[in-house]
Amino acid sequence: MPTRPAAGRRAIEVLLEAELPRAEGRRLVLVDAVWADGDEGRDFTLQIDGTARRVHVAAQDSPLGITEAWQRHLADTGPDGDGVLVVTGRVPVDQLGWDLRGHAVRRRPLAVDRADIVTQLFGAENLDTRMVREEWLLDALLDAEPSGGWPRVGGVLTRDRALRALLAARTGLGDTGADSLDLDADTLFDWSRGPAGPRRFAELAEPERAGLTEWLAQVTGPAAPTLLALTADSRGADALPLGALAAAALGCPAAADAGFALGTLFGSALASFDALTPFAAAATGVLTRWIAQAEAGGPAGADARARVVAVLERADQLADTARLTPLLAEDRLLPSGYRTRLRALAATLDGRPGAAQDALRRLADHQLATLYGESTERARTAVRLVRWLDTPAPDASSVGRTVREHLRSTGRADLAVGILAEGDASRDGMIGEAYHRLIGRVRGRRRELDERFARDLATWTEAASQQAPNGALLIEDVLAEVAAPLARDGGRPLVLVLDGMSADVAVDLAAGLDPRAWTEICPVSAAGRRPGRLAAVAMLPTVTRVSRASLLCGTAADGGQDVERAGFTAFWKKRRRSSVLFHKGGYEGTAGHRLAPALLEELAHEERIVGVVVNTIDDALADGRESGRARWRTGDIAKLADLLDAARGSGRPVLLVSDHGHVLDRGPRNAGPTPADGVQGARWRTGPAGPGEIALTGPRVRAADGRITAAWRDDLRYTARQAGYHGGASLAEVTVPVLAFVPSDSRIPAGWTALPAEDTVPDWWRGGTGPADGPAPEPKAQGRGRKQVAPQEESLFPQPGRGTPGEETVRSAAYRSQRDFVRLPPADTAVAAALDALLTAGGKLSPAAVAAAAQAATGKSQRNPERFVTVLERLLNIDGYPVLQLVEAGRTVHLDKELLRQQFTGGTPA
Repeated sequence: MPTRPAAGRRAIEVLLEAELPRAEGRRLVLVDAVWADGDEGRDFTLQIDGTARRVHVAAQDSPLGITEAWQRHLADTGPDGDGVLVVTGRVPVDQLGWDLRGHAVRRRPLAVDRADIVTQLFGAENLDTRMVREEWLLDALLDAEPSGGWPRVGGVLTRDRALRALLAARTGLGDTGADSLDLDADTLFDWSRGPAGPRRFAELAEPERAGLTEWLAQVTGPAAPTLLALTADSRGADALPLGALAAAALGCPAAADAGFALGTLFGSALASFDALTPFAAAATGVLTRWIAQAEAGGPAGADARARVVAVLERADQLADTARLTPLLAEDRLLPSGYRTRLRALAATLDGRPGAAQDALRRLADHQLATLYGESTERARTAVRLVRWLDTPAPDASSVGRTVREHLRSTGRADLAVGILAEGDASRDGMIGEAYHRLIGRVRGRRRELDERFARDLATWTEAASQQAPNGALLIEDVLAEVAAPLARDGGRPLVLVLDGMSADVAVDLAAGLDPRAWTEICPVSAAGRRPGRLAAVAMLPTVTRVSRASLLCGTAADGGQDVERAGFTAFWKKRRRSSVLFHKGGYEGTAGHRLAPALLEELAHEERIVGVVVNTIDDALADGRESGRARWRTGDIAKLADLLDAARGSGRPVLLVSDHGHVLDRGPRNAGPTPADGVQGARWRTGPAGPGEIALTGPRVRAADGRITAAWRDDLRYTARQAGYHGGASLAEVTVPVLAFVPSDSRIPAGWTALPAEDTVPDWWRGGTGPADGPAPEPKAQGRGRKQVAPQEESLFPQPGRGTPGEETVRSAAYRSQRDFVRLPPADTAVAAALDALLTAGGKLSPAAVAAAAQAATGKSQRNPERFVTVLERLLNIDGYPVLQLVEAGRTVHLDKELLRQQFTGGTPA
C-alpha cells in the first residue's frame, strides 16, 4: 500500500474552503491522507460563504469504521444539520461502497496536495517547481501560517519568497509581508544575540532547521551553518564571541594548539575545522563594522560600543574557560590583547622614550584603541611625560621667558600629570603603579623647575615694576598691552577673567574651542621670532584680592569688586572708551534667560568694552569638582559657552585671561597642614623662609608691608585640606595665561596674526619634530649657464632644475586656467608656500598654520584663515575633485598629495 500524505488542520481547512461551496449540501468529506494533528485539533469551526460550519475529523482505517463514523455524525447533528464530517485514513477507494461514496463530496476520497494548498494560501497562480519536492518546506508553510494569513503574492510563489516568509514567521528575522529581506551576516549575528528568535529556531523540527540552514548559507555565506548550529544548541548568544575567539586562535602563533582548545568550546556545532575560517571571517567583519559605528560617536555609536564590548568581553571569558588566554595575548581584537599591550607599555615608562613610543604604537594599532579611548589617551599622556622628562631643561634666563615657557610647555606637563593621576579605567594594579612612579618622576623634575623659578622670582621681584618689567608682561599691564590693542579701530573686546585659571586649564580650554567658531590670535612678532601665546606674571601674593584687582585696574592695586569696577572704568575712560564690568551674580540670567538681559544689551553696544569675571575654577579649589576630572572643557565652566556664543554673535574678540593660577593637592588624604608661624593664607605667610619656601620683597608684593614668605613646593600648605590652593610662588600659581580669539568669520585686527594650533603645542606633546621657525628655504637659483636638467619622474619633492611642488602647481596650465575663475585670488607666492607647508607636514595642518605659511612667504597678513582656505579650495578642487578640503569639523586642512600631482604637477607648466 502506498504511503499516504499527512494532513493537519490547516490543510483540511484549505481543502474544505475550496470544496464545500460547491458540495451541493454534502457533509461528508473523505480525505486520502493521514491525520497529523492528534486528538486536540479534531473539532473546529470554519467560515464557509459567511456561515460558521462545525467540523469534526475522524481517523478511520476500515470501511466499517468510516460507515459507523458517518452514522454517528448523522445521529449527533440530525439529517438537516450543517456539521461536516471529515474522515481521514488509509482505506483504498475501491473498498468503499457506492452507498457511502454517494454522501461524500465529489463521491470519492479527495487528495491532499500540499503544493496546491500552499499556492492557494499565498494567493499565487503557480508555485516554484523546486518547492513541490520539498515536503519539509510545504509542511512548514502550512504549519507556520500567521493568524492573518500569508501575504498575497500573485503570479509565481518563488522559493526564496516562501523561505523569507517562513523565516520571518518562525524566527522573527524580517517581515512576512516584505517583498525582500536585507539579510547578511551582520543581521544574522545580531539576531543570534536575542532571546526569542534563537529559541524558536532551536524548537523547530530537524528537517526544517536543516532546510533553513542550507538556504541561509546560500544567502548570507558559509558562516551560517556554524552559527545556526550554535543557535540550535541554545548557544546563539555566544556565536559572535566564539567567532571573535576563532579569528584570534587562527591568527595566533600557536594556531594548532589554540584550534584544539577551540574545538572543545564549539563542540558538535562545528562540522569541521574547515568551517572555522569563514565563520571567524564573518564574525570579525561584523565586529569591525560595529567598531566603526562606535568610533563615529553619537547615540548609535554608544549602542554599537556597548555591543562590541559585551561581545568581546564574553569572548575573553570563553578563552579563559578553555585556557586560551595565554595563547591569544597578542590578539588585535580581544580586550585581553589590549590589556596585554597596555601592560607592556606600562613596563616601559621607567626608561627612555624610544621603547615607550614603540609600545604606544602597538597599543594604538589594537582595534579597540579608539573604543577604549580614555585608557589609550591616558597611555599616550604617559608617553608624552616620558618624552618631556627626556627634554633638556627649559630656558630660564628670565622670569618673563620662564612663564611663557610654562604656558607653552611645562604647564602641559601639569595637565598630563592631572590626567594620569585619575588612573586607568582597567584598575590594573601594575598599570596604576607604573603611572604612580611616572608621576613621581615628573613631580620631582617640576619641583626642580619651581625651585629655580622661585629663586629667579625673588631676585626679579626686588626691582620689577611697570616702569621696569625686565622683559616680562605684568598682570597690571595686560589691559594696556593686550586688551587696548584689540580695542583699536573700534574694536570691542570681551575681557573674560577666569579666576584661578592656571596654564594647564588654559591650554585645555583653548584646544576645546571649535575652530569653525573661533580663531586664536597673537600679536605679530618681531622678525625671526615665532609668534606665540602671551603669559603675564601675577601680583604677589598670588591671591585674588591683589592680583585680580591689579589686572582689572591696569595698575598695582588691591581690593574687592568695588575697587575692580572703579579701576576698570577709569582705565578705559582714559582711552576715551566706555566700559562695564560684571561679577558673579551679575551676568547669569534669571529663570528663562541663559544670560542676564543687561549683559546682552551691553554686548550689543556698538562701542562699549565689556568685562566679565567667572569664578568657577577658583570656587572648585575649595571642595573639588564633582566629576573628579583633571581636564576642563568649555561646558564645565559656568556660562562660559553662553558668554562665548554671545560675544561671537556680536562680533567681539575675546581676551581670555586669569588673575593667578593654582596647584592641586595630590598628597595623602590624611596629611595635615605644614606647621608655620605668621600664616596669612593657604600658601603664604610672614616670617623667615624654610624648606620649600622663598622670601619675596619689593614693589610687586602687595601685602604684609611688601615682605612675605611664599611656598614654591606644590605639597606645602598652611591651612586645612582643599582640592587646590593659590597664593604661593610656584610656576603654576604665578603664570597668568593671556589668550586672544576672534570669531572665525571676522577679520583679524591690525597688528595681530592667526596663531596656528601647531605653534601652541611643544614637540614632546605631539611626539614628533615641530615645524621650523621660518618658511621653508628657497631652492637655490640656477645659473644661466647651467646645462638644462633632463626631465625626471614626477615627484612631490623639489627636483633639480625645478621649483618646490607648490611653485610647480601655481605655474601649471591647469592652475593658471582655474585662477582666472576665482575672484581676488591670493598671490601665487602665498598659494605655493601654503602647499609646501602642507606637504612638509604630511598633508595636514590647521587653517591658521596654512595662513601663517602664506603670511611668512609674502609678509602680508592673512587676516581670515578660514576664508583663505576656502579660496584655496576653489583654486585647487577642479571638477569637484577634493585636492584640498577642511576635515575634522573644520580643525584641519587636508591636502591629497596624489590628487595634487594628478591635477597639477603632472601637467605641463604654463
